[in-house]
Amino acid sequence: MTTPVRRTPFANRRRYGFDLRSTALFFVFLAVLVSVLGLAVRVAAGAVERRPAWMFVLLAIAVACCLGLRRRWRLAGAARRAAAALDEAAREAAEVLEAPAVPTPRMPTPAPTDAEADTLAVDYDALTPEGFEEAIAGLCERDGCTEAEVVGGAGDLGADVLAVTPDGRRVVIQCKQYGESHRVGSQDLQRFGGTCFTVHEADVAVLVCTSDFTAPAVEYAEQCGIVCVNREALEAWTDGTGPRPWDATVAGGEAGREAAGAGI
Repeated sequence: MTTPVRRTPFANRRRYGFDLRSTALFFVFLAVLVSVLGLAVRVAAGAVERRPAWMFVLLAIAVACCLGLRRRWRLAGAARRAAAALDEAAREAAEVLEAPAVPTPRMPTPAPTDAEADTLAVDYDALTPEGFEEAIAGLCERDGCTEAEVVGGAGDLGADVLAVTPDGRRVVIQCKQYGESHRVGSQDLQRFGGTCFTVHEADVAVLVCTSDFTAPAVEYAEQCGIVCVNREALEAWTDGTGPRPWDATVAGGEAGREAAGAGI
């Protein structure tokens, strides 16, 4: 009885067996490469022998190639490390986004007291002249005045703010937004005193400034019954620690009218 011979598939023979053709081609390629390298070495040696200076050129080229390869390897390593760091950061960000957000408890805001509600926080130096007049009118309304309005402008004849006090007196206010070193002089008071009582029929005449008054100006104001409110008094009026201008009249409206009529 003859036992049939099992043939090894061609694919398996090619995979596991000895391939003479591939081996021959490999050795041929290796021989060609060695021949080319040998020829290059011989040519380089002959050039160096004929011209020794070429040795330094070739050496410099070799060193430059080595440095270039080393730099490329370092850059490649740095790029790999940066990519790994970015991947790690992306994973951490994804974990943070996927984690449920924990709400932060909101602390209750205390209700303002009556004193705080009545206080106006105003930076008078940062206001425009029109804004300063509006702020003074706001103070009058806050403290119970009615019909408070800004009338300043061309042809105002010295009146910037008009109001009526809670007890019915007519208040005429002139506003001077001066720098700290620019004090209000007696001429300013005289111009205001010539119109506040006779023209605007003020019961209370007030000149408010963001600086201070000269001594002659204060003296004239006392004679005419004009209330002078300097920076300190204005801030006290604003925060509620000082008197309202119509509660601090000097000599009353009648004295002011008499002084103005006499031309003091």
